[in-house]
Amino acid sequence: MRVERIARYPVKGLSPEYLEEVELTAGQGVPGDRRFAFAQSDSAFDPAAPKWLPKRNFACLAVNAKVARIRAAFDSRSNTLALRVEGQPPLLADLSTAEGRAEASAWITAYMAEEAREGPLTLAEVPGHAFTDIPDKALSLVGLASVTELGTQAGMALDPLRFRANVLFSGAHPFAELDWVGREVMLGGARLRVFKRTQRCAATEVNPMTGERDARPPRWLVQHYRHADMGVYATVVEPGRVAVGDALELLEPG
Repeated sequence: MRVERIARYPVKGLSPEYLEEVELTAGQGVPGDRRFAFAQSDSAFDPAAPKWLPKRNFACLAVNAKVARIRAAFDSRSNTLALRVEGQPPLLADLSTAEGRAEASAWITAYMAEEAREGPLTLAEVPGHAFTDIPDKALSLVGLASVTELGTQAGMALDPLRFRANVLFSGAHPFAELDWVGREVMLGGARLRVFKRTQRCAATEVNPMTGERDARPPRWLVQHYRHADMGVYATVVEPGRVAVGDALELLEPG
């Protein structure tokens, strides 16, 4: 099996950043993944006491399909966030300043319009906290063959980006990764333990290019396979470097 794509999503719900390689640390996810989120005004998130919360507390694809149209880029060296979407002036904000963070919050609130619940959204960031879909610090892995087969069964080609994986890989049989729960894999130079299937939600219905809900992957998964799972979560057991083109190897038990 081969690593075909490595991605992180600097802002929860927004577009990915593709990486040629990454250094993984034991017990952590991809560095910088879901580092930021735009919290709704009615969110229970408290930056003074950060804890995991369900995605609906933030701007997210499951509820806000329109965020798929936003193209985001974050430069960690200058701590600047660029946002652009058709029909709205682009943003370049210095997130190291209160002014820049306020500009980013105002930009997303203007774009969200009536989907900004109870008032303006707020850019959320807490060092060491990640706004992931599950409480665990992990990587999401998805087999390209699984995405292709689901599309074939549904009669519609599916962009793998719908499933927002950290790692896309080739060379496995469709849905083989679902049987890896409880097993370990070598991902490049890092060793990971697979601990959970990834149950899919309405976020995957959204076309990542157009922002339209034009597919029903969760329904199709249940219809054709009697489950709603696509991909798995894995935690890093031993650190190491992973690059596009590296091998992904399922280890023997014990």
